[in-house]
Amino acid sequence: MDMRVEVAGVTLKNPVMTASGTFGSGEEFAEFVDLNKLGAVVTKGVANVPWEGNPTPRIAETHGGMLNAVGLQNPGVDVFIERDIPFLAKYDTKVVVNVCGRSVRDYCEVAERLSDQDVHMLEINISCPNVKEGGIAFGQDPRAVEEITREVKKYARQPIVMKLSPNVTDITEMAKAAEAGGADAVSLINTLTGMKIDVHRRTFALANQTGGLSGPAIHPVAVRMVYQAAHAVQIPVIGMGGIASAEDAVEMILAGATAVAVGTANFNNPTATMEIVDGIRDYMKTYGVADIKELIGAV
Repeated sequence: MDMRVEVAGVTLKNPVMTASGTFGSGEEFAEFVDLNKLGAVVTKGVANVPWEGNPTPRIAETHGGMLNAVGLQNPGVDVFIERDIPFLAKYDTKVVVNVCGRSVRDYCEVAERLSDQDVHMLEINISCPNVKEGGIAFGQDPRAVEEITREVKKYARQPIVMKLSPNVTDITEMAKAAEAGGADAVSLINTLTGMKIDVHRRTFALANQTGGLSGPAIHPVAVRMVYQAAHAVQIPVIGMGGIASAEDAVEMILAGATAVAVGTANFNNPTATMEIVDGIRDYMKTYGVADIKELIGAV
């Protein structure tokens, strides 16, 4: 059975990746997960300078998922290059660096710093608030999506994956804008904006008031958007959003995803990614699928 997939010229041994922000840069999960078994490790967001993140509390549990308003806390690209890349280089897996920023220049700086590093792809998180445009996320305006994609492409030596926000009217517009700007792939969905109120304390559960909803509750929305995006563009789609089992992953692949990323499931089951790799293999055996590429977009 052949579980290899190709995303933007990069061959993954299987389609299972980690979702940014749920796996650190791999080190904190290394005692639970054999990183060699994964198609790729996607790192936590990396900015050009250290980010402190949002005030606490910044995580709240919800029915079928969780809200987070961590605020992309990270130590910056210099620490990442010095500490995390050498750690990941020890493993036989592909490395995808998630990049965040507050301006187009921020993203380009990180892409430039990583251009000579041993990483395989860059995932550009365009759900970040664009400070120059009054805080609207880059990913909510198709013109901004196309512009930032085009600019980052000038500095990136690795293929770039644009991570799309679901908090838009039409996901296909954003996918097409990323493709028009020269994106090598798109990944979706990022979190849905949500809110939780503590009725006993009569206050917001998150200091930030709103946060990103992730987990099984958003999975059907993610499948629908992956299906739409896969039909709107010619570039590969990486599907994510509430994947907690091999069935969830196969569903995404049938909808058109070339690869999948597992996020929130890592928190309550640290071995989820490995179980999903094994589960996909079992599915292929059960249904006589010789090559996983037969499943991509089969519905």
